[in-house]
Amino acid sequence: MRRLILISLLALSACAGLADAQVTTRAKPAAAAAAGSQTAPRGFVAAANPLAVEAGLKVLREGGSAVDAAVAVQAVLSLVEPQSSGIGGGAFMTYFEARTGKVTAYDGRETAPSGAAPDMFLGPEGKPLPFQVAVVSGRATGVPGAVAMLAQAQKDHGAAKWSTLFKEAERLATDGFVVSPRLAGMVNSSRVPQNATPDVTAYFTKPDGQRYQAGDLLKNPAYAATVRRLAAEGPSALYEGPIAQAIVDKVQAGTLPGSITLSDLKTYRPRSAAALCRPWKVYTVCVPNPSSSGLAVVQALMMLEHTDIGTRGPKDPAAWALLAEAERVMYADRDRYVADPAFVKVPVEGLLDPAYVAERAKLIKDVAGPAPKFGLPKGAPVVGPDATREPAGTTHFVIMDPAGNVVSMTTTVESIFGSGRMVGGFFLNNQMTDFSFSPTDRDGAPAANAVAAGKRPRSSMSPLIVLDDKGKFLAAVGSPGGNAILSYNLKAMVGVFYWGLSMQEAINLPNLVSRGENFSGEANLFGPEMVAALNARGVTVKIGQNETSGLHGLIVRPGGVLEGGADPRREGVAKGL
Repeated sequence: MRRLILISLLALSACAGLADAQVTTRAKPAAAAAAGSQTAPRGFVAAANPLAVEAGLKVLREGGSAVDAAVAVQAVLSLVEPQSSGIGGGAFMTYFEARTGKVTAYDGRETAPSGAAPDMFLGPEGKPLPFQVAVVSGRATGVPGAVAMLAQAQKDHGAAKWSTLFKEAERLATDGFVVSPRLAGMVNSSRVPQNATPDVTAYFTKPDGQRYQAGDLLKNPAYAATVRRLAAEGPSALYEGPIAQAIVDKVQAGTLPGSITLSDLKTYRPRSAAALCRPWKVYTVCVPNPSSSGLAVVQALMMLEHTDIGTRGPKDPAAWALLAEAERVMYADRDRYVADPAFVKVPVEGLLDPAYVAERAKLIKDVAGPAPKFGLPKGAPVVGPDATREPAGTTHFVIMDPAGNVVSMTTTVESIFGSGRMVGGFFLNNQMTDFSFSPTDRDGAPAANAVAAGKRPRSSMSPLIVLDDKGKFLAAVGSPGGNAILSYNLKAMVGVFYWGLSMQEAINLPNLVSRGENFSGEANLFGPEMVAALNARGVTVKIGQNETSGLHGLIVRPGGVLEGGADPRREGVAKGL
């Protein structure tokens, strides 16, 4: 039996009886790391629900690749974690191929339908619609891209037959799955506008008229039929035929109808290209290309190289202040410039130019000052301010197969249960609300992230892959969380690579999100002394703030030891073969 190296004393008794397949266990946020390690890279999955993890591991055991397992994981998450992602949504995948050392970015972001217009989220008086109204409207749904993206990646890097990858999802949908506490909390929350929609109400209401609770068994025969069709027909089952027609009918129904057509669905195409990679420290960091905001995390990491954050640690309030200020600069540039490069010039080279990064880093102090303004990198277009509201839905998972290929994938239906509209047992996304509701500034300058037909909304999803100084895979990290994704990912990277923590310890660190004039942090995890010290430095963390990340990560330690982590704020696990 392979020997498990248990990093946390807290986890010793809890982990003593675990099977040798366990790579890491979940710990409470305030605890030390509860991560284990395995010496042979025989396979690894970290995802937000144990049922999805087991589905991925099953594919790996049967000889499937990391991408094959990703298809199975997404299919199960669509069923058991529908508040976060699904086949009716979109995704970004960063993929490392062990044989060649290449890192590829797959873009399955939703697109605006051909009938979309810049003013589609403005009311009769020209003012933006209330978000809670827009989010459940037909206009909220973009053409879904996750399935098409996974199909393209599986065609490129799959080892199994596509038709075999939906078995666990079909079984769980047919036989039923146990409703998790997190899903039950979402279903019964009065703060989720989608819970008032007919489809959410019908799906999550039991025959006795009560909403499903944690521990209840929930069956979804409609979803079982959908995944059977996907398995048999391939991705075209979603983009053509009865399911596509049902999507069109659902989106075009009701007040504020959407405009998706059968042609919009049939003509959707994912994007794939070499990932956006940059040197950092002695490593190389790779992220998806825009409209992903991954470049912002890379920019922040590069800026922090100009500070002394690496000589400090998580118990030093000055270190957290430096992180907060780096985030504010990162967001100032991201919010201004990042959008779909097919429609707007995104100054990627200028934003990541070492001289520009060094200049922006001068704004980073260990005491918070005024909110920084956006910079003027080389090649920057003239664009107006942004008015995008990006809710904190989404999920992230990491997979390594026995050959050493790695998937880092962030996937979403946007808000909780997407638009609240269901087709074929799955929820449709509300990704169109990731566009700026106000298309122009007062002086007429267009927002980079304004709506346009065929355009992909800007995304904070930024699945990272890190290579070592020899170009070999070293780590993968990612998180859900709306616009806070960038801060969550940055915190984990700082914890591992600047402060020398284990992956689990870095994930467990308190979250701190700093954007413009606003600061939000997990005061209960920081503790009263650190909160007081941060507030004294102008980083105003308050009791009651909540930053619920869903980080999952993997790092290869010396000797080939795999060390994984799963965010204790959600329900994920990280396991190896």
